[in-house]
This record gives sequence, structure tokens and C-alpha cells, in this order.
Amino acid sequence: MYERMNILKKADFEKLHESTLKIFQDVGIAFHSPKALKIFKNHGIKVDGNKVYFEPEHLEKALQTAPSEFKIHARNPEKSLTIGGNNLVIAPGYGSPFIMKNGEKRRSTLKDYVNFCKLVQTSRHIDMNGMLMGDPSDRPADKAHLDMVFSNIVTSDKPFIGSSASQKAATDSIELAGIAWGGKENILDKPVTMAVISSLSPLQYSNEMAEALIVYAKYGQVNMLALLAQAGATAPITIPGLLVTQNAEILAGIILTQLVNPGSPVIYGSTSTVTDMSKGSLAVGAPELSLIQNATQRMGQYYGIPTRGSGAITDSHSLDMQAGIESTLALTTTIMSGANFILHGCGILESYLSMSFEKFLADEEICGMLKRMLKPLEITDERIDFET
Repeated sequence: MYERMNILKKADFEKLHESTLKIFQDVGIAFHSPKALKIFKNHGIKVDGNKVYFEPEHLEKALQTAPSEFKIHARNPEKSLTIGGNNLVIAPGYGSPFIMKNGEKRRSTLKDYVNFCKLVQTSRHIDMNGMLMGDPSDRPADKAHLDMVFSNIVTSDKPFIGSSASQKAATDSIELAGIAWGGKENILDKPVTMAVISSLSPLQYSNEMAEALIVYAKYGQVNMLALLAQAGATAPITIPGLLVTQNAEILAGIILTQLVNPGSPVIYGSTSTVTDMSKGSLAVGAPELSLIQNATQRMGQYYGIPTRGSGAITDSHSLDMQAGIESTLALTTTIMSGANFILHGCGILESYLSMSFEKFLADEEICGMLKRMLKPLEITDERIDFET
């Protein structure tokens, strides 16, 4: 295995962990979901209004049951994936409402989404199909998730990300996955799909996200606990402060998954970064993103949970030098920090606002190069080929 980058010392992990426990006990995490609050109450966890207060033993118990490694199954068994350990899984961009082409920006359509699914299916370097690879503007907002999950299933035989937009969207995703596998009973505690669960920074979970999490956990599907906190906006302005609040948010979500279904698979993830104070905007191309990514992956490893990091992301609006530098730096740092799962591996422009087919292909090449770099050299007499 390659040597991992590490900006944190042993004492740093312990300090961040202790500060997280202080948030759990003194500040609490707000859950805007009656169902989630009921689950916490039923397990004897202190709830005051919508604030939930965790004791150290609640976290310890969750970490004991959350798997350090798990398999997510594909319809084609040869494309099933193991997440955790020294394994790396790359998925495409996620959450962009626009398509950027030749400097022109337009709303994404279902045709765009299907074409991205086809690119994923034919790729040698992208391991898993995504979700929201463009938000289809030509489909009803309350039905678009059905079209996207259906497209994931019929255009690709790789594992896929489902919808986590709401409890209904999550339930629909499970129903569709169940059809593909011959019935929901066939995927119970057999991971075939994944939810991207984003906390509502600072220190909150929306009703929609909490209830989607509950649905996926109930069926033993993967919950990727992830967030995008902005230092100086939705998180403390210092990186250590951000690391503590995001750690509390991620771990609170993991505790909930294990209360719903002990042993259900989770991923510890983040794509947090800093705020460009001159504009008040997200700065994904900043070097601080790489610092946060390294610390995030290492914290997940500290807890023994598979980790997720940022991919080939950039603030640039076009496929230019800026896009190449920022995307390569972000992707390389995250992978070399030991991430098990990369979201936004291909296609992202304009600080997540846009997807680009051209950039998808360029990023795919970078992913392939980095995967090659991760393969250890085989040093044998035959490979040395002394006679030659």
C-alpha cells in the first residue's frame, strides 16, 4: 500500500475527539425529524426539544457495530465493490443543476443524465454509478428521482447511488432496487445502493435527510454521512474548529444508523472547505480543502470507518488550466490520504454548480493515472530482468 499523507499527530486525534464529545454533551445536535427524535428517546438518549445530547457510550456502541469494511453488490457480480480497508471506489459528480459546454451554461435534462450513466458504464476507471449527475429540469421535480434511479439501473450494471431527497425518494429508490433484484426481501441487509446524507451545518439534520437515512439503514443499505461545511460561514472560521463540528455532525448520523439497524454500513465523509470572504462564496479550489480532506480521511480511519473524500472539483467555469490544477490537486490529496470512496470523481465545474461532458473525460483520465500510481511495484528477479 502507498504511504499516506498525514497532517495530524496522535494527540490531535484525541483532542478533536474530546472536543466532539463536549459538543455532544453540552451543545447537542438538532434533528428536525420527529421520527429520529422518537428513535433517540426510545434508546434512552437525552432529547430536549429537537436537540439530542449524546454520552460517550452512545458513540462507542455505534462504532462497535458500524462495519470497517463492507461489500456493495452490483447486478453484474464482477462489478461488485468492497468499500473500506485499502480499497478505492470512484463515483462521478453529484448535485449539479447545470450543464456547461463551450462556455455556455444551460439547465440539465434527463437525456444528459442518461448520457452520463452511459459514460459511467463504459468507463474503466469509474467504479460506481452516481445520482444527480445533472438535475433533469425537463422532468417534474417530485418524479425526477424515479427517472434517475431507473436510468442508473437500466443503463449500467454497476452499483449505484440512490436518492436521499426525502423519505419518499429514499423509499422509491429502495423499491426500484428491489425490483432489479427480484424483490425487496432480496436486498434486506444486502447493500446494493447508497444514500448521500448531508447534515445541515452547523450541527443539524433536516427532516428530509434524517428520514432518508432511516429508510436506507432499515434495509441495510449504505448511508454515506457527508457534509459541506464552509469555514467562516456554516462552520467555525478555523480549520480545527470546522473539523470538530463536522466530526460531531457525521458521528451523530452514524449513531442514528446503528440505532435503526446495528451493523448497517456507513461511510465517514466530507467535502468541507473554506469561504471566499471577498465574495461570500464556496472556495473548492483553495489549498485548505486539501488540508481538510486529509484530516477528514484520517479521522474516519481513527474511528475505523470507511471514508469518503472530494474528487476532481474546481471553482473554474471551463475546462482550463485552473480546472486542471485544482481538480488534480483535490483528487490526488484525497486519494493519497487514504480515502475509500471518492464522490465527484468526474465532471464537476463551477464549484459543483455545473457538470461537463468534456471535463468528465479529462477527469476520468486523471482517475486512471492515480489508480495506476497506487499499484505497488512487484520486485522479482523476473521483473528486474537482469540479463536484459
